[in-house]
Amino acid sequence: MAGKSSISRMAMKAMGLFGGVQIAGILCSIIRTKLVAMWIGPVGVGLFGLFNNALEMISTGTNLGIRSSSVRDISQALTGRDPGLVARMVSVVRKWSMWLGLAGALTTLLLAPLLSQVTFGDTTHIWGFVALSIAVLLQALTNGEYAILQGTARLKRLASVTLWGTIVGLAVSIPLFYLLRERSILPSILAYAAALAVFAWLFRNRDYPPAVMSRHETFDMGKGFVRLGIYMTLGNFASILASYAFNSWLNINAGTEAVGYYQAGYTLLNKYTGLILTALGMEYYPRLSKVADSRIRLRAFVSQEINLAIAVMAPVVALFILLRELVVWILYTPEFNVIFSFVSWGMIGTVLRTLSWCLAFTILAKGDGKTYLWTEVASAIINLVLNIVFYRWWGLTGLGIAFLVSYLLYTLIIAVVYFKVYRLSVTPACLYNLLWTLAVAAAVMAAMETGQLPIAIIVTVVSLIVASRQIIGLWRR
Repeated sequence: MAGKSSISRMAMKAMGLFGGVQIAGILCSIIRTKLVAMWIGPVGVGLFGLFNNALEMISTGTNLGIRSSSVRDISQALTGRDPGLVARMVSVVRKWSMWLGLAGALTTLLLAPLLSQVTFGDTTHIWGFVALSIAVLLQALTNGEYAILQGTARLKRLASVTLWGTIVGLAVSIPLFYLLRERSILPSILAYAAALAVFAWLFRNRDYPPAVMSRHETFDMGKGFVRLGIYMTLGNFASILASYAFNSWLNINAGTEAVGYYQAGYTLLNKYTGLILTALGMEYYPRLSKVADSRIRLRAFVSQEINLAIAVMAPVVALFILLRELVVWILYTPEFNVIFSFVSWGMIGTVLRTLSWCLAFTILAKGDGKTYLWTEVASAIINLVLNIVFYRWWGLTGLGIAFLVSYLLYTLIIAVVYFKVYRLSVTPACLYNLLWTLAVAAAVMAAMETGQLPIAIIVTVVSLIVASRQIIGLWRR
């Protein structure tokens, strides 16, 4: 097993690589969102959210989870040091991606009238969903190449695909936003999907020649990761369906403007702070999959990941709460100031999200599809119910509280699986770091809500100092 120092350094290098890519992606997203907010307004942000939710829901439902499940099989194939086996697995993943992409596009075409009715309450957007079928196909092909690059540890190529695809997608979208306004939403989504697909093909892993395999062989070899992927699909689909259902409920009961505010706040909580987890996961998941049968190694890897992720997240959460007004002003417009409390409560939930994220990867690494399914379904139901109830009680602020409570309950569920079912453990340092980060987030939020700006600044600075010392210690250990 690699030494602790090398493990921590690999994780930090991956975080640096994909963190940089994610930051570039966020800058592009900031520009895109800012232009949509300025030129189209909350209605444009709402439409963007509704169509993207539909795209994500359909892609998740038809892609059978091979974007993640096949990473596990490819990375485990590498441990056998048999290039022929890896080449066959790569070919299988590409063929399955093509088949499922075509199935997803056809499904979107057939469901276009129903999707328009459910989402908007009428059939005026049928052709919009017809056009979305192209993005479904492109996304499936791109996800297949993503899985291959991640599973074969070609992380720099994977980063290049994301970086250049995002930049080109934005470049094409800007004139569309200005010229077409509301009509530009779908073309911009298609442009983004096409750009990623093109660069995924340009940077694809060509180290393994295409394997000559019959359809029966392709099906037989792929059924392992497809079986796990089906469980993952059902779990992810439940989460996306819950999000889609809530967006539709909010759109019908409160209007598209309310959806725009919700999407703006949720994007801050889920996407922008999630870049840290996304960056770490690129290296963490394949590494964890290779040692899934070793309890000692799993404990060591998970504990190190928790300590690193929590150490980085503490100042990030504090800074987001402290600078929430500036962040909203940069990303959106003063019209979106109503999401301040929503974001602040949600940021505390982000700390719990980080912990549960580190623990939950053991479920995927072990290939335990049934456990993944029921935990994700439970989480989706909890999130949907809390969003509706808390929004009725406290409006947008209630959505932030719902985010926090949802991840508190989800973390408890994952903890039962990790500690009781798998009989794994973590080091005491993980608990100390978690409590410290929660205290930092709560203190900064309380100070901001009561107008105690100096206290918020002091706590944030202290968290930055502590995090720096922790990260340096992990690097040198």
